[in-house]
Amino acid sequence: MCVAAIAWNAHPDWRLVAVGNRDEFHGRPALPLDRWSEGSGIIAGRDLKAGGTWLGVSEEGRFALLTNFRDPLGYRSDRASRGGLVAEYLSGTPRGKIAEMNAFNLFYADEHGAQFVTNYPKAESEPLAAGIYGLSNGPLHEPWPKTRQLSAAVNEWLDSDSDDFSPLFQALRAETPRPEHPVPLDLPAPRHAPVFIRDSLYGTRCSTVVAVTRDNRGTIIERSFDPEGSETDKRRVDFDWPVCPDS
Repeated sequence: MCVAAIAWNAHPDWRLVAVGNRDEFHGRPALPLDRWSEGSGIIAGRDLKAGGTWLGVSEEGRFALLTNFRDPLGYRSDRASRGGLVAEYLSGTPRGKIAEMNAFNLFYADEHGAQFVTNYPKAESEPLAAGIYGLSNGPLHEPWPKTRQLSAAVNEWLDSDSDDFSPLFQALRAETPRPEHPVPLDLPAPRHAPVFIRDSLYGTRCSTVVAVTRDNRGTIIERSFDPEGSETDKRRVDFDWPVCPDS
């Protein structure tokens, strides 16, 4: 279960602002945020089990973020890694076999604009206008309470005209819902309802903030956490995106 909020062309100073938590089994091996060594231009963490990633940027001017779609009955362990799809999009080489993967949501942006890609209930791509979008483990246009909560925090940060990312990380650490975004009692998996999940087996592994200015200067920051929810690492990489027109 993951959650993210993305502001695309939603502010005069910021081309892209994206915040997200990666929720995963703590025992699944992964590398933290870094530049990938094979010359791909990708800046991301890396899943060591399947080789892909969950969120990242490319210095060629691409951004991709993926969440799993909650479809327990349709999951098959023999299907290709969804994290590999993120790496393909960041490399500019998506292979188009998304129907063969387990259910997912993907947000992608480059110099041509932004789009939402999913394979549930069918494979499709939707261009996205300027605005703030939330992604979790359900449909894009049926946001869960924690998705609305995080999207509201991004909107408030944009309204503050600040370049201090601390409030965004505070929003990603929220373990209780805001009063205006209560969690329905019938929501599936209620222990996964908070933005930040503190759990010794499966919980929030890292929080990430990505921000790209109108003059194409970018920053990606990742904070990592142990099973008790304590911060164990913090990494920041600054990068430049190729000049691209406003979308």
